[in-house]
Amino acid sequence: MMEQMSIPGLPLEASRIALGTWAIGGWMWGGADEKDAVATIRRALDLGINLVDTAPVYGFGRSEEIVGRALEGRRNDVLIATKAGLDWSEGRPRRNSAPERLRQELDDSLRRLRTDVIDIYQVHWPDEATAFEVTAETLDAFRREGKIRAIGVSNFDTAQMDRFRKIAPIATIQPPYNLFERGAGDDVLPYARSHRIVALTYGALCRGLLSGKITAGTTFEGDDLRNVDPKFQPARRGQYLEAVAKLDALARETFGKSVLALAVRWILDQGGTIALWGARRPSQLDAVPEIMGWHIDAATMKEIDRILAETIANPVGAEFMAPPRTAAP
Repeated sequence: MMEQMSIPGLPLEASRIALGTWAIGGWMWGGADEKDAVATIRRALDLGINLVDTAPVYGFGRSEEIVGRALEGRRNDVLIATKAGLDWSEGRPRRNSAPERLRQELDDSLRRLRTDVIDIYQVHWPDEATAFEVTAETLDAFRREGKIRAIGVSNFDTAQMDRFRKIAPIATIQPPYNLFERGAGDDVLPYARSHRIVALTYGALCRGLLSGKITAGTTFEGDDLRNVDPKFQPARRGQYLEAVAKLDALARETFGKSVLALAVRWILDQGGTIALWGARRPSQLDAVPEIMGWHIDAATMKEIDRILAETIANPVGAEFMAPPRTAAP
């Protein structure tokens, strides 16, 4: 049975695991076969996942189009989360939350997703060139018009959320968060819990590092983001793979589970969190049932921390993923 969580303003409770479609879109991950992509989304629904997260910039519109196609006939059973505020007109993503840009993105997303309402509409990255209050006013107008149901922000810090929330309610925050990238646990997640904001965390498996399938010899092609992720470079990869091996042994000895299951369960057991699971093929979702119905005890949580401290001498976060900042007006 898939665990669920209530998000204010939505007609359905959200599954604690959500399907992230950045891999399906073909931007940053080397592309995906469209037939496989549609089958993956439908397999997720069959497993009880009812929250699908996408964005216009994933495949420059292609990911949203695939989601729209895959959800035909099942729209009322699914929550759609998408994003806005990235402009790729100059050939690479840049932050742009100008009201006219957001309005155009909303119309385009509704068309591509084949729906008349988006359940969670998120600002993809904070854009300092547009006042956060103006961005909040724009999204709140969309909500009042009935074109979106709830507002989310992604990659915002607590001060930015404070400014935004003075104008419009925030239902979700989407930070990077996993066993290896834990910065959000210091401030963003406590803030979210105290303000009843659901954390829709991305990078649950740290771009596959925590799947247990990456080796020292694994290579990545094309525009795959892992080619620029410091954790996958020779200077650090060995440290992270050693941590994965020890975490896998801990998970199997303690729970009879894989390191992948341990990594996702760790996120869910932080409280107030939904874990985004990226997949391009149906088989990559086979481990989803392994996550449900158990919890990590306090002693094992401490042992996880000890293993990470012992194996990773110079940890790095997800900062490398940020698109260029824009100057404040």
